[in-house]
Amino acid sequence: MSSEEITSFEQMALTKPLLKSLIDVGYETPSPIQAQTIPLLLEGRDVLGQAQTGTGKTAAFALPILSKLDLKQKDPQVLVLAPTRELAIQVAEAFQKYATHIKGFHVLPVYGGQDYSGQIRALKRGVHVVVGTPGRVMDHMRRGTLKLNQLSTLVLDEADEMLRMGFIDDVEWILEQTPSERQIALFSATMPTQIRRIATKYLNDPVQVTVKMKTATAESIRQRFWPVSGMHKLDALTRILEAETFDAMLIFVRTRILTVDLAEKLSARGFSATALNGDIAQKTRERTIERLKKGQLDILVATDVAARGLDVDRISHVVNYDIPHDTESYIHRIGRTGRAGREGDAILFVAPREKRMLAAIERATNKKIEMMELPSTQLINDKRIEQFKQSISETIANEDLSQYTKLLEKFEAENEFPMLGIAAALAKLSQGGTPLLLQNKPMRKSEKFKREDEGDSRGRSRSRPPTGERSHRSESRSRPPTDDNRHRSESRSRPTRADSPPEKGMERFRLEVGHNHDVMPGNIVGAIANEAGLDAQHIGRINIFDDHSTVDLPDDMPDEIFKELKNVWVSGQTLKISRLTMDGKSSRPAPPAFEKPSKGPKKDKKPKRKPTSKGKSNAKSKDDPKKKAAAKKKSRHRNRVGTGK
Repeated sequence: MSSEEITSFEQMALTKPLLKSLIDVGYETPSPIQAQTIPLLLEGRDVLGQAQTGTGKTAAFALPILSKLDLKQKDPQVLVLAPTRELAIQVAEAFQKYATHIKGFHVLPVYGGQDYSGQIRALKRGVHVVVGTPGRVMDHMRRGTLKLNQLSTLVLDEADEMLRMGFIDDVEWILEQTPSERQIALFSATMPTQIRRIATKYLNDPVQVTVKMKTATAESIRQRFWPVSGMHKLDALTRILEAETFDAMLIFVRTRILTVDLAEKLSARGFSATALNGDIAQKTRERTIERLKKGQLDILVATDVAARGLDVDRISHVVNYDIPHDTESYIHRIGRTGRAGREGDAILFVAPREKRMLAAIERATNKKIEMMELPSTQLINDKRIEQFKQSISETIANEDLSQYTKLLEKFEAENEFPMLGIAAALAKLSQGGTPLLLQNKPMRKSEKFKREDEGDSRGRSRSRPPTGERSHRSESRSRPPTDDNRHRSESRSRPTRADSPPEKGMERFRLEVGHNHDVMPGNIVGAIANEAGLDAQHIGRINIFDDHSTVDLPDDMPDEIFKELKNVWVSGQTLKISRLTMDGKSSRPAPPAFEKPSKGPKKDKKPKRKPTSKGKSNAKSKDDPKKKAAAKKKSRHRNRVGTGK
């Protein structure tokens, strides 16, 4: 069966647990690269795939790999190499998500900046799939903690990116250590000479799969994105619905269950919304679309397949509440608005770990998607007040209120309440339990959100590997000092700037790791973000001192995260995080009286000197009476000179 004839995952030889997981995550039809690659990998062929990020290639190699795993074999059967720790984590999470219904499956991400001990323990327990950055994978192989003698499949993800970041020699070294009888899948957005050389040398009669992304989007569609951070998505969506002037709106989510759940929540908040998914009968679907066309319904919450072919003139806005799995889906989604020359709006919600997909969408559409600021509390309240006034005016103009007027006049006479107070009480009753005005705290500016190609809040560029990755690569291969190492040594000699108080909404914490432990800001950010699940943009200023560091974190950080951070390892030390009081002292309790605080490894008071050329040690010469007397005389002379005597 050719790839053009494959229109569903059921047509491919995937296992039933995988097909069930695909339904759970909302995958309904395979993308072009999935339709071409999955059958080849299931047959055991080597694949050379040329595809951009955002085409669905992770599922293209993960699904056939999971279908062929031997769960009884505990040694790693699959190794996936990725250029960055972020991508390694993302790929590992994808494997875990697809293997939800596969009992006993284990995947492990390994990358620099994370403590070795946890990774070693997991490897000893047994894992089926290892996803890692080249430098850390090499380290484990050299230590003997990662054994690849049972390896059946090797995946090189974003090979051109590994070449650009200087990892290609590491990749070749790893390839040379793998068994000769193993399947290889190499994916790269471009095919430079060195990547083609590796493919020719290490892949066995590979089948080349090339997927070009569509770039056709209507010029009349305004595209914006909102960074999902610090506010619940539903609250953010509610603000957008209240502030945006729209005729009808189509909201895309990934799963059928979410369509119903979100539609019910929006209805509870006063919006005219309903769900549209594959489980809805055709007649009901037709009635729903007809209601939307006639203006009896304003919002449809739908999945990709349910909205396919939907053409309603009233749809002025498309909201991607869940970011799509690939760029083609995004283009199909926003194509539901701005049709026939009309103007349209497309809004995309982007979580921190989805920045790569945002960059892929921008490349696919040849457009820079602008970041939107959510409407302020004041703007929303002004709109609510205006609508409240408008509803009063319309009721007075269009309704017969004579009966209510008589009742209120009688109530006023009997109770001697002012008419204004009575009107206010009635307004409160009509509002119900929902407050008329928003009372929540002002939001932080979303400028803190950084795109994948702009680097993170610490100023790291995407073109440079993470700090932990660079440091262990230089150690393992004895390379000359890098700019990062020079920066590290210079930062020790520079005086620390005066500490200013934390920003509003932030609190300062002390970490028991500092320059003495060779820690860098990137190590701290990576540990807090990865281990505690805290978004990087919520991590404020970091100051590093000799034996400790300080970091600013949100003042409403849950106790569960605080407890987790106490035991996180960075640069061979546990953070032992503690809150700093107003006077700069740590709130961490002092150790018991019988327990002396650790001062680190003992050091010799004086370094031992080498023996003199005559074979006598300095220790012996020091006890020589003649030299002793000469030293005393010299000392007395210095004292006389120093005191003027």
